[in-house]
Amino acid sequence: MGQRIKLHGIVGFLFLWVTVQAQMKIPPETVQQWASVFSTQLRDLSIKYSGSLLLQKKLKDVESIIQIVDLDGGDLVKDYADEIERMLGSKMKSVKRLAESAEDADLYHEFNASLEFDYYNSMLINTADEDGNFVDLGGEFPLEENEHFNKMAVNTQMSNIQVPTNVYNKDPNILNAIYNSEALNDVFIGNFQKDPTLTWQYFGSSTGFFRIYPGIKWTPDTNGVAAFDCRNRNWYIQAATSPKDIIIMVDISGSMKGLKMTIAKHTINTILDTLGENDFVNVIAYTDYVRYVEPCFKGTLVQADLDNREHFKMLVEELHVKGEAKIKNAMKESFKILSEARANGLGSMCNQAIMLITDGAMEDFESVFEEFNWPERRVRVFTYLIGREMTFAQNTKWIACNNKGYYTHVSTLADVQENVMEYLHVLSRPMVINHDHDIIWTEAYMDTVLPKTKELFNTKAQSLLLMTSVAMPVFSKKKETLSHGILLGVVGSDIPLMEVMKLAPRYMLGAHGYAFLITNNGYILAHPDLRPLYKDGKKLKPKPNYNSVDLSEVEWEDTEEMLRTAMVRGETGNLGLNIRASVDNGKRPLFLTNEYFYTNIDDTPFSFGMVLTRGHGKLMFVGNVSVEEGLHDLTSPDLSIAAEWTYCETDIDPAHRKYSQLQVAIRYLLGKEPDLECDEFLLQQTLFDAVVTAPMEAYWNALMLNARVEPGIETAFLGTRSGLMRIARYAGVETRVAKKFLTPADKDNLFTIDHFPLWYRLAVETPPGSFFYYPINDKGVKYVVATTAVTVSSQGKTAIAGAVGLQMSLDLLEKRFWAITKQDSNTDCSNIEGLCPLSCESPELSCFLVDNNGFTLLSKDRKEVGRFFGEVDGSVMATLIKMGMFRKVSLFDYQAMCKNSHHHASGARPLLSPLYVAVALLRWIFSNALMFLLDFNFCALWHSDYFVDAHKQKKVEAMVPCETAYPAFMADSSVREANSIIKCGRCQKMFVVQQVPDSNLVFVVTEANCDCSRQYGPIPLQPKEIKYITTVKCNRMKSQKVRRRPESCHAYHPKENAKDCGGATAISPSITLFSASLLVTVPLLLLT
Repeated sequence: MGQRIKLHGIVGFLFLWVTVQAQMKIPPETVQQWASVFSTQLRDLSIKYSGSLLLQKKLKDVESIIQIVDLDGGDLVKDYADEIERMLGSKMKSVKRLAESAEDADLYHEFNASLEFDYYNSMLINTADEDGNFVDLGGEFPLEENEHFNKMAVNTQMSNIQVPTNVYNKDPNILNAIYNSEALNDVFIGNFQKDPTLTWQYFGSSTGFFRIYPGIKWTPDTNGVAAFDCRNRNWYIQAATSPKDIIIMVDISGSMKGLKMTIAKHTINTILDTLGENDFVNVIAYTDYVRYVEPCFKGTLVQADLDNREHFKMLVEELHVKGEAKIKNAMKESFKILSEARANGLGSMCNQAIMLITDGAMEDFESVFEEFNWPERRVRVFTYLIGREMTFAQNTKWIACNNKGYYTHVSTLADVQENVMEYLHVLSRPMVINHDHDIIWTEAYMDTVLPKTKELFNTKAQSLLLMTSVAMPVFSKKKETLSHGILLGVVGSDIPLMEVMKLAPRYMLGAHGYAFLITNNGYILAHPDLRPLYKDGKKLKPKPNYNSVDLSEVEWEDTEEMLRTAMVRGETGNLGLNIRASVDNGKRPLFLTNEYFYTNIDDTPFSFGMVLTRGHGKLMFVGNVSVEEGLHDLTSPDLSIAAEWTYCETDIDPAHRKYSQLQVAIRYLLGKEPDLECDEFLLQQTLFDAVVTAPMEAYWNALMLNARVEPGIETAFLGTRSGLMRIARYAGVETRVAKKFLTPADKDNLFTIDHFPLWYRLAVETPPGSFFYYPINDKGVKYVVATTAVTVSSQGKTAIAGAVGLQMSLDLLEKRFWAITKQDSNTDCSNIEGLCPLSCESPELSCFLVDNNGFTLLSKDRKEVGRFFGEVDGSVMATLIKMGMFRKVSLFDYQAMCKNSHHHASGARPLLSPLYVAVALLRWIFSNALMFLLDFNFCALWHSDYFVDAHKQKKVEAMVPCETAYPAFMADSSVREANSIIKCGRCQKMFVVQQVPDSNLVFVVTEANCDCSRQYGPIPLQPKEIKYITTVKCNRMKSQKVRRRPESCHAYHPKENAKDCGGATAISPSITLFSASLLVTVPLLLLT
């Protein structure tokens, strides 16, 4: 009985508690009053310490002397394209001079087999032996740090030579070719004097060495190996051959087991590495039946871009041997694919070739060639005989020689590189015989070979880390070797894309405007939204597909691909699109109307585009002041200008490279450097902005001197379209919370070549006079920024003149906030329905300040500041979304990286088990020990992808390219207040939301004691991978977008000597590697 009474008591208490909870009411009028008072105090604070009203008044005073102009995007895009064309044209002229010099040097040189010639080997220079004497080929080579070459130590008076470790650096062929190329030294220096903006110039020899200017000290990899081979580089391959369609046929019969299959796979990967985005490819594996390694690509050719090449490599690693080889059906299938592509105008519409990788061809295959390839022999057939057995060498060679191809015998992994390169020399013959010096431009790439390049990952805008190369083939002009079509090598030069994009100045494009470049295939060369790097742990690494990002994957609102199609076709025009953009790392969506203007860059495969935002983005005000007046204010200590913009060109004269842009601009305006090339319009606008904003310095200083600055007010700042900034530090660096804010390391909040500051971009989308407040969480350091736009009007037009703002600590806002949101105990509650007195300090209430994108600005729990409110309280946020106070905006990322769990170290290329490779290798060594010692490059195998440490063979979360969708949110400014009750099981939660006037903030007050987490989960902002069903995924993979083929094609010449089809003498193996092979092999032999 007592238990029952006790139970009734508990139930009664719970009923009473639930009733109380259900009856709790937060008075909306109280919250409204709090919001109003807080709005007034926050606005007064922001205006006072930012000085926004003073700046707006000063701009009003000059409206009679300024002019507002409508920017003509059509004229601008043509002007910028012409500038880019001139710049790239000068690089092409430099490369042509190099090619002419290299060919002339060869023409008058007689090969000398006993030539002795010392040259500067970039690996050995400045290296002494134990006795203090310089080593052979390593003499004294002066090096000096040079700003123009990424602060690398270089020698601008001389080039030097890099030789891959697997090439003997004193081979007669190498020595004669290096001796010839000495003539390039004077041309390198002359080019650099004519065009001081040139960066690296080089000559890649077909024999394997690489001459680079300026000379550098080449750093080997961690294993002491110089793995870099210029003949593998995209600029070399593209210049040496015309576009090509390639079918790789690989024998996977039982006889190909063990090391043979390892060599075959490495051969396939090496062939794939010689292909570029203008080439097309497919891979067929055959036994007694034909198997496509990617069934989705059955019967077709796919573009050999980075994505597809890596995809093929991954699938090739999964091949297993089985059955008996039947070459005939596979050969027929290959010819059919190439024939249909040619007939339907698909693929490259140029060279076509079949690469046969096998350990022997036994069938009667002549009928296949009679049916499909003879007598025209449009398709070349290259054969790679794998393994030591020579039984079927004659058959394999016959196939190549009777189909204008080339036969090679690949007996070791070390043989693969040189033997694959032979096919490029064969394909280059028609071009060489014709003497067609086609200039090629590569797709964007990130060169991680040279020292210090990786340091740039953390210092420059990601999209501008990339470069393109211009290259031209170098031929032998000797009449006696004309029919052989001898390619001597390729000359080239690198062009950093950042330097190209500087020709479309940021100040003309406005806060949200930008410029971009794409290739003839629609791939991005430069675009502010291109993100070629991803974070792998603490390291930044290039994404596997960083240089095959299509324009449609960045400008994804162009759903009909009208912009992409027009640009790829090289058209000139314009297009308007309503787009969803985002700032602040994708957290804050913006709805903009963009005007796209585009045109072709003549004599290149590139198209140039630029964007102006309709409205304020197309209006620009122009002011004018005297140089004397402007210079006085330009030298103010609180003033800076955009360090990455080009006010004056400092790269032409080396003496100017030591100056900052502000220093060099002042020297030019003072008349000290009258020959400088400067942007007169930008300088004039900067001078005007300096004069108009000058009173702000005095205003901020007066506040610091004459008034007690409220603790927590840390920095005031302003910025104008000319890249001018003024900063006032109200607090010293010791007491400032936001120590990084507006320092050179704070790229997001500065004017850079890539973007306007975040606070500027947010301000221009805020109604003039209202402040935009947002929280910043910089690795746990939290603070608040307030920003507003200032405008100027003339003749009925209003343009954005700049933005002004304030940075303050959380302590300051919290102090104001909690003081306002607390009613005294003696408050008159007679006319208030609900809780009274009301206080946000009460444990019964949770109070938040949330911005218009749903991010928490203030909370009782500091850990919640900066977090999305939907993650803090999913029940209230879900209700606000349902009520229309916030709306969801769907955004997409087609450059994302997603986790993909595999039992290997690389998502792109699964690695073979070390034990499996070791057993196969040992078996092979013991059966062929002597031959192994003589010509096996063990080092090349040891440092290849086929060997990894056992500890790396563990399950890892590999990051792979993917597509994701993610939500963002925007408040509806027309909904000023909301309140409701959320039913959460046994309790009900009341909340009141009130807009804070003259800001982008909302005040949220909720009951704290009702937990709704079981009924309403958090609303995360994390992106979700977009996964496609198999058929859709397949169609997307093999679909070919509109592309523009290269204009030239050299696939045939009647004078070609096709009898030279294999058996050529290879360059001698490296003595170093021979020794390394001995050192590694002896211990292995002792293990038996």
